[in-house]
Amino acid sequence: MPARTGKQVIDRLRTRPPNLWIEGQLVEDPTRHPRTRNAIKSLAALYDLQHQDDLVDVMTFRSPSSGDPVGRSFIVPESKDDLRKRSEMHKVWADASLGHMGRSPDYMNVNVMAAGTAAEYFDQVDDRFGANIRNYFEYVRENDLTLTHALTNPQVDKSKQANEFDDPFIALGLVEETSEGILVRGARMLATLPISDEILIFPSTVLQGGDELRPYALGFSLPNDTPGLRFQCREPLDQGRSHVDHPLSSRFDELDAMVIFDDVIVPWERVFLIHDVAVANQAYARTSAVLHMAHQVVNLKIAKTEAILGTLQAVIDMIGTGHYPHVQEMVAEVIITLEIMKALKIASEEQASLNQFGVMTPARGPLDAARNHYPEVHKRLMEILQLCSSSGLIMVPSEADWTGERSADIAKFLQGRNGSAEERLRLFRLAWDMTISGFGGRQSLYERFFFGDPVRMKHALYGIYDRSEYVDRVEQFLADDTWPRV
Repeated sequence: MPARTGKQVIDRLRTRPPNLWIEGQLVEDPTRHPRTRNAIKSLAALYDLQHQDDLVDVMTFRSPSSGDPVGRSFIVPESKDDLRKRSEMHKVWADASLGHMGRSPDYMNVNVMAAGTAAEYFDQVDDRFGANIRNYFEYVRENDLTLTHALTNPQVDKSKQANEFDDPFIALGLVEETSEGILVRGARMLATLPISDEILIFPSTVLQGGDELRPYALGFSLPNDTPGLRFQCREPLDQGRSHVDHPLSSRFDELDAMVIFDDVIVPWERVFLIHDVAVANQAYARTSAVLHMAHQVVNLKIAKTEAILGTLQAVIDMIGTGHYPHVQEMVAEVIITLEIMKALKIASEEQASLNQFGVMTPARGPLDAARNHYPEVHKRLMEILQLCSSSGLIMVPSEADWTGERSADIAKFLQGRNGSAEERLRLFRLAWDMTISGFGGRQSLYERFFFGDPVRMKHALYGIYDRSEYVDRVEQFLADDTWPRV
């Protein structure tokens, strides 16, 4: 099957709906449910971009097995130019949501690509598993499937390991091996975009222990309508309001869910890893999945920062505050952040190299810098947008107000310097949804923990980043009392 259309995405979700539980009820048809239908329409619109005449070459490439056009996020990069072209594809999808759909399908597409091309890494556990992940990559690519994933254990008592609870299957674990496959039980967090076709349980990176944690070292995939597999979703942020009142949350509420496995059989052909804690802990790094995913993320953050900058400047123009030096200073901060992120993306591509599996892989240093930098600076970006919008973020009457009986009041008192009241309120509604709505609050928390705990991220960077060359240079300088020689 070539790259899917939006209609095909919707049709599959209608005929094979994921087992979603929302507000105490099973969602029978997510394409029509008031809390999920709008996000699915937005998801479908991304896939339609693959068929837009002026974007086909950006969004797709010819499959090496079928010859059909398939999503470019599935490409196995062989050159730096391949990475740059894939970057263009990432950016098109990111721009469509103003960078506010964090788990668009290309995020997991590059993950499964990296794993599939590193099949021999999984062979060291079982020589069946490498073929399984290689076949799964081709299956996902050729069917253009949408994946979700879940990495962490339920947040019950973080002072204990998974095996230390009275019930050892609070965390997802292996119960037994059968002739059909493996029987798994327990839960994982946090699956974003459960309105998808399948889930990939990639080996967790947080297993701290030895053989006692072997049941929790798992890697496998399943369709989201598998019996016994269910998604307990958080309260939706799409409250059924118009795109005018809620321009982001009415379109891009991806949902987040706890994934529950109630004695689910995973067929052997869908198993990629069991039992090996060391292999599980190193999987993201050794397959380069973490770097390809980070590359997609940096493109996403560039799109989001551009949208924040555009919204900020439009607000300033609307209320006439651009002449204030402190406002100019704050806008400059956003510009600097944007240019730093763009530079780090370019650096990751220019410094890319082939990994041990022959895949051109973006450089780790710039990507690690980006994914440590952005969670810190995003808080400031939100603060700047709030400061420059000030009370305008609060005084945002609804569409019903500016079209209702007292619309004349709205038109008179809430007009802008360079726009009508409706134009001003549409703009401020967007700024509100970015910053202080329920959707904006979720985005802020999401940015803080997107790639993990910020403290642990910095500790990891300290351990990984090679500083020896710079230490040697300093020591050589100190040891050479004869320089300069004149």
